Amino acid sequence: MAMITADPKDVPHVASFAWTAENLEIAKGFVAQYPAGRQASAVIACLDLAQRQSGGWLPRVAMDYVGRFLDMPPIRVYEIATFYTMFSLKPRGKYLLQVCTTTPCWLRGSDAVMKACREVTGVGPGEVSADGLFSTMEVECLGACVNAPMIQINDTFYEDLDEASTKMVLEAFKRGETPKPGPQVDRQTSAPVGGPTTLTTIAE
Repeated sequence: MAMITADPKDVPHVASFAWTAENLEIAKGFVAQYPAGRQASAVIACLDLAQRQSGGWLPRVAMDYVGRFLDMPPIRVYEIATFYTMFSLKPRGKYLLQVCTTTPCWLRGSDAVMKACREVTGVGPGEVSADGLFSTMEVECLGACVNAPMIQINDTFYEDLDEASTKMVLEAFKRGETPKPGPQVDRQTSAPVGGPTTLTTIAE
């Protein structure tokens, strides 16, 4: 994990934050999973919820609110929010493109996937596209190595990509569509491409 900081000039002022009625109940559910007095254990889940409510990033007022909600000193919340790469301290695009470049994805063409992301969105890692739709970041293993190369877009995996299919997925998002998740080739989940090659018959 890497510490993330934000330049103050890149962070808009947000005056206030409070749970929506729906998210308040969700946050209470997180806290209820832990013993009395251990509510701070729910901090990561609550920060993730606050980030989603805030449009994909964590204003300081949201972190402070989570601290009060969990009876934690603000600095403890900041320590967690700045440590985990899942949290962003400045605004990012509507669609977060997490491009895996670990060895299996790199060997299978993640450089071409990253190139396609740059060409379609106009931005590289750490940047937000001019239309506000896309942010890109380079990440380590996302756990779908057999379907490399792949991208996580918000909460969804797009796998078995090449330059052309990456562009097709991103162009669909630009049109307001939701492309089919998972493998972008003729493959069922993580099964062999083209179907099974062994144990193809059932013994009598």
